[in-house]
Amino acid sequence: MKKELLKVKGLKQYFPIKGGFLGRTVNHVKAVDDISFHVNEGETVSIVGESGCGKSTTGRAILRLDEPTSGEIIFDGKDLLALNKREMRKKRKDLQIIFQDPYASINPRQTVVQVLVEAMEIQNIVPKSERRERAIELLETVGLKPYQADRYPHEFSGGQRQRIGIARALSLNPKLIICDEAVSALDVSIQAQVLNLLKQLQRDFQLTYLFISHDLGVVRHISDRIIVMYLGRIVEIADKKSLFDNPQHPYTKALLSAIPIPNPEKKKERMILKGDVPSPIDPPSGCRFHTRCPFATDKCKEEVPELRSASYMTQDHQVACHYFEDIHAGKITAN
Repeated sequence: MKKELLKVKGLKQYFPIKGGFLGRTVNHVKAVDDISFHVNEGETVSIVGESGCGKSTTGRAILRLDEPTSGEIIFDGKDLLALNKREMRKKRKDLQIIFQDPYASINPRQTVVQVLVEAMEIQNIVPKSERRERAIELLETVGLKPYQADRYPHEFSGGQRQRIGIARALSLNPKLIICDEAVSALDVSIQAQVLNLLKQLQRDFQLTYLFISHDLGVVRHISDRIIVMYLGRIVEIADKKSLFDNPQHPYTKALLSAIPIPNPEKKKERMILKGDVPSPIDPPSGCRFHTRCPFATDKCKEEVPELRSASYMTQDHQVACHYFEDIHAGKITAN
């Protein structure tokens, strides 16, 4: 059995909305609202959902780039929210992130070798005389050439810049890397190269990934388990095969139905959701998906569904829906 590396319990991330002459807090954006999950050593857990569902905010909260409102983040046996700034700074070498935008996430005034050496200097994990050599090794590891070490970021393509971002994340020998839409800004052909690189690095360095994406095609390629989020809450958790072969939550089914099929002659039934995503400032009561769900009842409007598994699914496949068993059995049909 694999060791549990990360455990998130009851995580909330509310952002205050200021108003009035005195700038008092008048409301909150409930970006992440009471979510719990775990990530085991050596696996890739993906978080998927529409824009604004809270997936990137979850990643930033785990790293404490934004201070969470409440909850627990147990990483390698320690609660990160209980650490002071000095302790958290030491712990950051085990937690790294690859950002979405390879253009904005690298300092344009630094050469590549300076970008890679900077983290080593801050954490003081490599002797000064060996840092340049280590940086060049990292470049070769991600598929770049040693002679490119003294170039500036503007001299690289988007895919090459993302490789530099990956090398920077590897520079501190982390245990967990959060990939925040790490390939969404790249061309499709380059996406495949970077995904294959990430999988190869995971095998070579025993890495653990929390992979954040809106693209289910990408997620299918790299994930072991998948977390589906909607408006700040988790609606389904399952291993990759179970989720794609047997989705249970209506929202997950709608997402999967939107994946294009590379065969123009093969027709696929789309599940079109009505309406728009509600505002996280004033989310719906009960199940947050009930305003767009074709199976919603009065119970869905009043009671918050808990994550639970059914007898016909594995214990690891959990769904937050009052009626998913009845929908699966055909006892409830769409409104």
